[in-house]
Amino acid sequence: MVCPRVIRMSSPADAATTLAASEEVLGTLSPSRAGDFLTCPLLYRFRHVDRLPERPSLDAVRGTVVHRVLELLFDLPAVERTPERAAGMVPAAWAEVREREPAVEAEFAATGTTEEAWLGTCGTVLARYFALEDPTRLEPAERELYVETLTDTRLLLRGFVDRLDVAPDGQLRVVDYKTGRAPGVGFEGRALFQMKFYALVLQRTRGVLPAMLQLIYLGSGEIIRYVPDESDLRATERKVEAVWEAISTARASGRWEPRPGKLCGWCSHQALCPAWGGTPPPLPAD
Repeated sequence: MVCPRVIRMSSPADAATTLAASEEVLGTLSPSRAGDFLTCPLLYRFRHVDRLPERPSLDAVRGTVVHRVLELLFDLPAVERTPERAAGMVPAAWAEVREREPAVEAEFAATGTTEEAWLGTCGTVLARYFALEDPTRLEPAERELYVETLTDTRLLLRGFVDRLDVAPDGQLRVVDYKTGRAPGVGFEGRALFQMKFYALVLQRTRGVLPAMLQLIYLGSGEIIRYVPDESDLRATERKVEAVWEAISTARASGRWEPRPGKLCGWCSHQALCPAWGGTPPPLPAD
């Protein structure tokens, strides 16, 4: 059933959308939301239905700081895009993030990490970037690009692309920075799903099949490249529709099943999870 669209100003994507408030959508899906559901339906519920608060992670905040520096790096003239300038931009980027997420301060004491040492790890991760790419030879067409499209079933697909490069002949390269380590052989599926998701949205909005999907893993100093084709994007669209159908089924039944796995130790909601002896809160009335 298609319901009138309601905008809730709860994320940067809500503010960035170009859809008119009168348009109708079946639902909204991003790569991260789809990934949460595929990882654990109960995690999806806690994050996106209950909207429970989560403790900030120093690893995740490092990623935010590094992404911000790499975004701002390309505001500089090409000749000034050096490792030294990037390192010098870390304190200002950290100040921005800290202002938005003041709760992260408590994580230093909780983890026994000093702010100075943690900022040093930000610099280490950024230094790896320069061993993988030469930013003086790049002029990205877009950075932190918001993309969205409606599928034929009125499912709204949206997200933010870290970087979009456009060649003189119009070919597109979709680039995403990861501050963690590259997955082992055979475990690239989730990251590539995210990139194919973006490729699908760009193809539908720009009429161009991206020529290259590029994942830059700054934690391990590796690059994964993938050349998508039409069959990839058709399969990705079928997958997102199936994920949304599964989410809708869980919503209608009220059954959000836990899926225990290796990532449970990192979950902020383990104490509420039945798989660990917890009890979820009542579902919101709406």
